[in-house]
Amino acid sequence: MDVGAAAHADETIHAGSSGRPTGTDRGSAGAGGGVPVVGTAASALVPFVPADLPDLLDFLVRADLTLSGLDAAGVRLWLLRDGGGRVCGSAGYELSAAGDHALIRSVAVDQDARGRGLGLELARFVLGRAAAAGARRAWLFSRRSGPFWQRLGFEPADRTRLAAVLADTHQVALFRASGQLGREVAWSRDLDPDASHPTPAR
Repeated sequence: MDVGAAAHADETIHAGSSGRPTGTDRGSAGAGGGVPVVGTAASALVPFVPADLPDLLDFLVRADLTLSGLDAAGVRLWLLRDGGGRVCGSAGYELSAAGDHALIRSVAVDQDARGRGLGLELARFVLGRAAAAGARRAWLFSRRSGPFWQRLGFEPADRTRLAAVLADTHQVALFRASGQLGREVAWSRDLDPDASHPTPAR
């Protein structure tokens, strides 16, 4: 499973059954099910709650991202819905026990929303949230989307080091148990208080 804003999601499902306000209710998306425009997506993100789980699972299946642990206590997730209430984007992270390392996960946008800069906006949002929570370095797994993450200052990293500093996160524990860890590609960058600006890893 990969992290990547250029997700391979070719459709999303209608997601109005969770009782959450839809994109249209919040005025965050245009009529006819359109996605929020670039520059407004971050303000349209809403924190994940357990009632969102079916919608998020269906979206992440289509994005080919990790499904396990979405509702784990240490995971922080945000969802983006289009004007029809469907999930069209997501972003999240897990913190290390000490709080100084963040594992970025579940960053994706729907195929219909790709090529507009929304993925970059969601990634910058979650990097900023992780930095605000105290993280000083961000890590992620991505086998397909390295060039995207390099635009945000990420550089190739040692996956063994990632697994050591984030050993207590759900995703690392899952990858160790399944044997998937050895097949993953790790990326990392320093975080600063204004993590929306690329800061190359050192």
